[in-house]
Amino acid sequence: MRRGFRYLVLGLGGIGSAAVYWLARQAGEDVLGLEQFRLGHVRGGSQDHSRIIRLSYHNPAYVALAKRAYDAWAEVESEAGEQLVIKTGGLDLSPEGACIPLADYTGSLSAENVPYQLLDAEEIMYRWPQWHLPEDVQGLFQAESGLVAAARSNAAHQRLAREYGATLRDNAAVSAVYPSGNEITVVAGGETYTCEKLVIAAGAWTNHLLAHFDYHLNLTVTKEQVTYYAAPNPVEFAPERFPIWIWLDEPCYYGFPTFGEAGPKIAQDVGGQETTAEERDFEVDEAAFGRTDAFLRRHLPSAYGPVIYTKTCLYTMPPDRDFVLATLPEHPNVSIAVGAAHAFKFASLLGKVLSELANTGASSYDISPFRFDRPVLFEERPERVFII
Repeated sequence: MRRGFRYLVLGLGGIGSAAVYWLARQAGEDVLGLEQFRLGHVRGGSQDHSRIIRLSYHNPAYVALAKRAYDAWAEVESEAGEQLVIKTGGLDLSPEGACIPLADYTGSLSAENVPYQLLDAEEIMYRWPQWHLPEDVQGLFQAESGLVAAARSNAAHQRLAREYGATLRDNAAVSAVYPSGNEITVVAGGETYTCEKLVIAAGAWTNHLLAHFDYHLNLTVTKEQVTYYAAPNPVEFAPERFPIWIWLDEPCYYGFPTFGEAGPKIAQDVGGQETTAEERDFEVDEAAFGRTDAFLRRHLPSAYGPVIYTKTCLYTMPPDRDFVLATLPEHPNVSIAVGAAHAFKFASLLGKVLSELANTGASSYDISPFRFDRPVLFEERPERVFII
């Protein structure tokens, strides 16, 4: 087995799989991707049927980046020969007095010349009678929103990377990393590898790897969950009949049409308890489940039915909940991405950015808001703002 590579990617979830693909397009067999568990494992944050994709965001920088994310996914779809993005339209729902201002979203979309519609509760319930809403709710509808087929996208990135000649190895946990000038040695899965450029896309295990470079970021890890319901008439929630949606308040809920299972999916954003990658369990958080269950029965009663299952995942968030996307200050041959628990919609694009950083140390996209050296990442007691 080959032991020396130009590029080595640690972590093959959503972002890492994308990085391996974009690097392999340029460097083929000179790319190695390592995953500590089996490929497609459910211990991280990116393995499920679906993730939201949208242009609607609280900050114009994210809207601009989201536009480019759609382009990246289109390239992958064309090459993979399969549909990965399903556009359903997206509905942002804002009750009166919501702590997430709808004006942040409309302002960001307007700044980036993205069309949208503002709807009152009556119009929302006319278009989608599945909703039961109080009259003070306003809605923002953006037609390009939808979902990314998450597990299918990870598999597509990995398959295409292999077709370009990349080597992917799973069950290869990292035990040591030795940076030395222009070469980095990685010991993983009982084997020793060397590379010129290292890419870290490790989610909740990020600080484990950064410790080898004497860095530690302020990252909060939480155990979150999603629940699928066997709606009495799941066709009412088919992707062509029902949009993805987000309830812009605290608690913040979000949901999907029927996709991958025989009914829709609902979750609370940042509704889980803090944990670590090692200590997390896979048990249902009954308090969090009670909140989403009550919301569904109140506002989407026709979606309510027997629970198909509840599935857990991990969020890994910097204090400001912005991405980390950069090279390490004292190790320019090491690139890193932290997706801040809202990155899957950007996953292919972030993989492309990581490939640029690995090649030149810079990106053709504006990633300045996501620099590694911003103070909040290293403050002793940073203010944590997870609402976006």
